[in-house]
Amino acid sequence: LGIFFLPFILPNFARRINHLSSLSLSPSPFRYNFSHLTPLQLKNRSVGLKTKSTGWTKPYFTLEGHKFLIFGGSIHYFRVPREYWQDRLLKLKACGFNTVTTYVPWNLHEPQRGKFDFSENLDLEAFVLLAAEIGLWVILRPGPYICSEIDLGGLPSWLLQDPELKLRTTSPGFLEAVDKYFDHLIPRVIPLQYSQGGPVIALQVENEYGAYAQDVKYMPYLHKTLLQRGIVELLLTSDGEKEVLKGHIKGVLATVNLKKLRKNAFSQLYEVQRGKPLLIMEFWVGWFDRWGESHHITNADNLEYNVSKLIKHEISFNLYMFHGGTNFGFMNGASYMGRHVSVVTSYDYDAVLTEAGDYTEKYFKLRKLLENVSVTPLPSLPKPTLPAVYPPVKPSLYLPLWDVLSYLNEPVKLNQPVNMENLPINNGSGQSYGFVLYETRICSGGFLWAHAHDIAEVFLNETIIGFLNEAVRGLRIPQFRDCQLLRILVENQGRINYSWKMQNEQKGLTGSVTINNITLENFTIYSLEMKTSFFERLRSATWRPVPLRYLGPAFYRGTLKAGSSPKDTFLRLQNWHYGFVFINGQNLGRYWNIGPQRTLYLPGTWLHPEDNEIIVFEKIMSGSDIQSTDKPML
Repeated sequence: LGIFFLPFILPNFARRINHLSSLSLSPSPFRYNFSHLTPLQLKNRSVGLKTKSTGWTKPYFTLEGHKFLIFGGSIHYFRVPREYWQDRLLKLKACGFNTVTTYVPWNLHEPQRGKFDFSENLDLEAFVLLAAEIGLWVILRPGPYICSEIDLGGLPSWLLQDPELKLRTTSPGFLEAVDKYFDHLIPRVIPLQYSQGGPVIALQVENEYGAYAQDVKYMPYLHKTLLQRGIVELLLTSDGEKEVLKGHIKGVLATVNLKKLRKNAFSQLYEVQRGKPLLIMEFWVGWFDRWGESHHITNADNLEYNVSKLIKHEISFNLYMFHGGTNFGFMNGASYMGRHVSVVTSYDYDAVLTEAGDYTEKYFKLRKLLENVSVTPLPSLPKPTLPAVYPPVKPSLYLPLWDVLSYLNEPVKLNQPVNMENLPINNGSGQSYGFVLYETRICSGGFLWAHAHDIAEVFLNETIIGFLNEAVRGLRIPQFRDCQLLRILVENQGRINYSWKMQNEQKGLTGSVTINNITLENFTIYSLEMKTSFFERLRSATWRPVPLRYLGPAFYRGTLKAGSSPKDTFLRLQNWHYGFVFINGQNLGRYWNIGPQRTLYLPGTWLHPEDNEIIVFEKIMSGSDIQSTDKPML
């Protein structure tokens, strides 16, 4: 019998191997009906997301025992105003997706060691439960490292205080911090799991460790610590297609990150696991932008084509990003491109929805594609949001930086400067973001030498002398009479979020300061974190009328008149140079005249009816006014 059936068996076996290597197996005429597989319908839970292989058919996922494909899209709750979460999730559902994925940023949730924040825009549980109400499953990516083009890849900056601590390793100091964070985070996640009636069907163990790979014991440790804390749903890893071998964990589903489908894209994946369904954890629909580079744009037709191939071959996927949102405040990370290059404020990513949540060509192409393979009709489209254009704002008042020092917290006095992270403030957690001003008296000019990260403006009293950065560490101070005040204003432009260089991302002055090789001493150090409380104190300051021209760092105040029904808009700071915009105390992020970003997204939900206080911190020299537009300029 075996000999008789051999001619029939071998061709099937050959096709199976061929599929694994190059996806050349004839695609299935797949039409899906997952309407009964939603958090709204599956109330009785017994079997969560599992993998299944029969040996003669392609492996596949099951949910509650039913065949299931993951059509996922990434939306980061911390990059979207909470009032807009529902809109973005409804649009994901209406496009035909069944799953939302999100990172969990440790640095935002534990800004100071031992002090946790899961409130307002950081309310992870509210976001997950809202997804469930809308009918979406959730895949969580809790880190501790997440990359995500966020400062230090989502790791809190206070980890950089200890020179012996090694990030993303089994270094005792790092594991102790991770364990304490997970002791707080995971109990919040437990009731959100599928088995507990929640929408979380899977969790990711760390992120792209194959590209880091400094400690072979690290990933197994994280795997174990999640299990010990009560995680019972499917666990997975995520790596670039050529880094799976270094990033996977035995017994954990391995997934890959891709820009497009191509032959042998899954070759390393098949080396570490067989008989498992394919999941592309990040299928990149676009890319992020960095200051001084061009805006990234990707082709909508190519995305449609690639997603259609994924569906035909029954490959689960998660689009990164479905909706990118915004790096509000000082959230942005940075890349190392032979030099430090900051990520822009916008995280538009050329995604399926724009930074402001608007529909794109990619959205309508994907919706049509998914509608064609769906047995049931897709939900109706949420109404688009209409932005507004407001009258230009001409700031009438200003405060030079030197005038606001008395409104900051008490300065630190030290014999030698220390970096931002090691300042003895914030209950011993140091400073994470913003600026640090170092002051000391000098009595002669000469050649100044200092290590400043990322960029510093050097002043003699209130007169700018020059700039320092990682490439320029010295400048000449002209001779002068009597003793003068040397001031060095250093900005953290975003910590590197990818590669081993994260380990050395301390900001501020990182070492002694010398003039003609003589070490300077007795520094007064001001922390400019620019928190909401700081702007509340500034209201009592004596603001001056704006002069025709002022050279140097200063705060400029004006009023944005939004009318009775505020809507989204985009602020354009034409003829301004470099700085940050604050609206009613909310930090909209960085602007910089080198581009590619030319406007800042202002959510209408952050505006009050009628008058709104707008404050610009400009480092170089102000422009004439602040304009608004109904379209972003990239």
